Amino acid sequence: MPIHDWTRVTAGTFHDFHQTWLVGIKSALNAGRLPAGFYAQAEQIAGGLGPDVLTLEGPVDADDDGPSSTPGAPAALAIAEKPPRVQLHTKAEVDLYARKASAIAIRHSSNHRVVAMIEIVSPGNKNNRHALSKFVEKAVEFLDAGVQLLILDLIPPGSFDPRGIHAAIWEECTGEQFTPPAGQPLTLAAYIGGGAFEAYVEPIAVGSMLIDMPLFLDADTYVPTPLQTTYQSAWEAVPAVWRKALEGGSRKG
Repeated sequence: MPIHDWTRVTAGTFHDFHQTWLVGIKSALNAGRLPAGFYAQAEQIAGGLGPDVLTLEGPVDADDDGPSSTPGAPAALAIAEKPPRVQLHTKAEVDLYARKASAIAIRHSSNHRVVAMIEIVSPGNKNNRHALSKFVEKAVEFLDAGVQLLILDLIPPGSFDPRGIHAAIWEECTGEQFTPPAGQPLTLAAYIGGGAFEAYVEPIAVGSMLIDMPLFLDADTYVPTPLQTTYQSAWEAVPAVWRKALEGGSRKG
């Protein structure tokens, strides 16, 4: 199923879809996409990125050594052996700063520490300068703390992010500009945090098909995230009146 033009419906409608899609991604990851020793959990995180956020209190499995602990479990892919198939890959050495909030957290079950986050951009993240700044700062703080990040931006650039969310994050981190290819204003971006800042970017557009984006567990390994199948499932839960609007029958009032 191709990506829809979500500007055709209300922000509340996209929020409803956004929540359903996040749950679908989380469920797919926990149903066998993640290697043994990792789990995905939807979380509401407020305030700064401190030790209480990075490490969740919970049961510790002393026998859980990570991806190789369960025979037959899926293994994370090594970048060196199977590089993610995206259009663009950029890298820079940077200093990172900022803040944090809610999304899907990927944690390691041995100590429940956050290793990665998945964020879906909403219209509210870019409808004013303050909201955009908070989102960018949050992303940068994740990366500064060594947390890997996958950002899914299906909302067209606006006056506060004229080249999209990824361009805003990239410029904040590196001082370099990013301009999406002509006709591909939407962005899927997978980031590697820590000292060496890297981004695997897939520019897309309304009407494009989603690809399985890499979700990095560390600087060297990732798992493919099933975006197309989970998008399809979330779409099927959208109320019929809004599906009609998205398919071209009418626009938001």
